[in-house]
Amino acid sequence: MERFEYLHRVTYADCTVGNHIYYGRYLELLEAARGEWFRSTGKSFADWQAAGLIFPVLEVQINYRSPARYDEVLTIEVWVLEARGVRLNLGYRVVGSEGQVHVEGHTYHVCTNLEDKPRRLPAELMSALGVPAGGLRSPESEKETTKDQLQSPG
Repeated sequence: MERFEYLHRVTYADCTVGNHIYYGRYLELLEAARGEWFRSTGKSFADWQAAGLIFPVLEVQINYRSPARYDEVLTIEVWVLEARGVRLNLGYRVVGSEGQVHVEGHTYHVCTNLEDKPRRLPAELMSALGVPAGGLRSPESEKETTKDQLQSPG
């Protein structure tokens, strides 16, 4: 599946006194983009939940590059870093109207049933993502793993 793009115009409510997006608001923007990304695969979060599956966040990382300002139109890109077994890891980039990168990040998810028991990613989702039977681990995901291993004290 190609990168998905979600548009958001920065509202006054998004901003701090300094006229840039409040840092915590980016998590909400990534959540909105992720919800629309799921919808683009053929099922919304609500559809998956009705089918007995949810995708809770295990980890989130955001790197701030430059401030986004009031009334700027942002493109929030979403793509799959890894999809295999019970794991679904997504990458994000928030790009401004002039092409500047404001934020980069990722969310790592696990597929579970409604009782929080891990479940393999559904074949229907894997098919919609165009993921082969063995799963997908992107080069970007490999870079994250290498970076994490280098920073690990043990």
